[in-house]
Amino acid sequence: MTIDNQTYHKTVLPALQKEFEIKNILAVPRLQKIVLNLGASDPQDPRARKKALENIAEQFSLITGQKPQITLARQSISTFKLRAGDPLGVKVTLRGKKMWQFFQKLVAVALPRVKDFRGVSKTAFDGQGNYSLGLEEQIIFPEIEYDKIERVRSLQATFVTTAPNNEQARRLLELFGMPFEKEDK
Repeated sequence: MTIDNQTYHKTVLPALQKEFEIKNILAVPRLQKIVLNLGASDPQDPRARKKALENIAEQFSLITGQKPQITLARQSISTFKLRAGDPLGVKVTLRGKKMWQFFQKLVAVALPRVKDFRGVSKTAFDGQGNYSLGLEEQIIFPEIEYDKIERVRSLQATFVTTAPNNEQARRLLELFGMPFEKEDK
């Protein structure tokens, strides 16, 4: 099953509307955006960290098809040897076609490559219909060449929906094919 805007309008929207008895189709939950971020706490030297972040930014570009933004420290923290303006990580906000392509790749290709994968957690909702997913290795994406990475890093993905609660958001993501973990009986 391809995941895109047409899939939403043809299958997901009618299913959610019927299941939650929503009369107005504009009130039916939808996926707004996916925000990906990765922090690089190593190395301590900001110049070396900047070089590492350039490598990470190149990997993010391959994964998402979009140039990432480098995030900077807002304030200085002497115990962490951190100055305001030092580079800390990268982030990407995906919307539209690139969002659907990333979601499709995540569900169909990347998550099945995770070792001992039993599904993603059902408890990572924030109470307002948004879902956060932590991925321990960026190498689960097929675009990443293992020889070109400095080290294995984890990244975070946040799925922002218009759902008013966790139940509707979970059902929305389930209908798109998000593999949630099974209940133990």
